[in-house]
Amino acid sequence: MILIDWPAVLPFALALVGVGFLSGFLAGLFGIGGGAVVVIALYEAFSAIGIDPTVRMHLATGTALAVLAPTTFRSFVVHRARGTVDIDLVRRLAPAVILGVIGGVGVASKTGGEFLKWVWIVMGSFLAIRMGLGRDNWRLGSDIPQSLAVEAYASFVGFISALMSVGGGAFMTLLMTLYGRSLHQAVGTSSAFGPLIAVPAMIGFAWAGWGKPHLPPGSIGYINVIGAALVIPTGLLAAPWGARLGHGLTKRRLECAFAAFMSCVVLRYLFGMFA
Repeated sequence: MILIDWPAVLPFALALVGVGFLSGFLAGLFGIGGGAVVVIALYEAFSAIGIDPTVRMHLATGTALAVLAPTTFRSFVVHRARGTVDIDLVRRLAPAVILGVIGGVGVASKTGGEFLKWVWIVMGSFLAIRMGLGRDNWRLGSDIPQSLAVEAYASFVGFISALMSVGGGAFMTLLMTLYGRSLHQAVGTSSAFGPLIAVPAMIGFAWAGWGKPHLPPGSIGYINVIGAALVIPTGLLAAPWGARLGHGLTKRRLECAFAAFMSCVVLRYLFGMFA
């Protein structure tokens, strides 16, 4: 069932073009894959045009995953060409990550939008605190151990990333830097997990939302094809502008800015739930 009449597609499309520019700019500014930016921007756009609340959060998450898939793959190709990807570690942790993604999609298919908001509130708060503290000297060891605990953490990253519609980069980078890897290698290797999370999660959200009522035009399950098609190119166009601004700021200022952004996202969801 289509909630929005076809004459409403034009303002819907214009709203998503704006989402693309905003998410691309902020993704370039903060040096992240953009999933965290896209999902909240899509949620606000879907709210503004009256998408039914029962599908709004799932639709924003699924569509953001569709945006994330090509952008994270492009990032991985670039980092691999620069030699900063630890392929052996990717091969080791890939099955655990994908298993976590499958679990995350399964949970998302059985829960409502409020649950996904709480995931964002909890994990967004963690990321905000982590960036706000800005401590790069924390260490758990000199190298990543051969322990099932690492695989368990990778599964958790896949699980939580599927629910949040992020590429898992922040979480995998944290693991690698805590075990003495350089930031460049941590970021490069983390980029490889983006497609491993986004592609199966995207397919899962399309399946989970198949045939659901109240979805807008151009939706395949919880993925709005119109939204993804508009956000991807405009996001890629705006990303260099954000990157230029980011290069003019110190690392500490960028960390504080990202922490402030994540805090605003958390407060927005909290306000929406309790207002």
